Amino acid sequence: MQNKKLRIWWIPQVPGQGDPFYVSVESLKEAELIYNTLSKYDLYQYMNRIKPDYTNVGGLQEQDNKDDDWCDWYSELGESFDEYLDAEAEKQEEKEEEN
Repeated sequence: MQNKKLRIWWIPQVPGQGDPFYVSVESLKEAELIYNTLSKYDLYQYMNRIKPDYTNVGGLQEQDNKDDDWCDWYSELGESFDEYLDAEAEKQEEKEEEN
């Protein structure tokens, strides 16, 4: 992982006012947990009519070691965070089917 800092960014209502909500994470596993939790919480609010409607968006960023700027994270295979999560879920499903 090259010891880069990671953070989840989240906008619960697009277009959001102000900056995205950020959560620092230590690993991809923790990033997945936070990302999925935020997604499920927004869905819960919608389904229970706490929010009348919403469009949310989020992702994973890493901090560039050279200039400390934050940029979108990509796997070693060039996958975006969403693509990475989809691939991991597919691997898990295949593993469960084998058992």
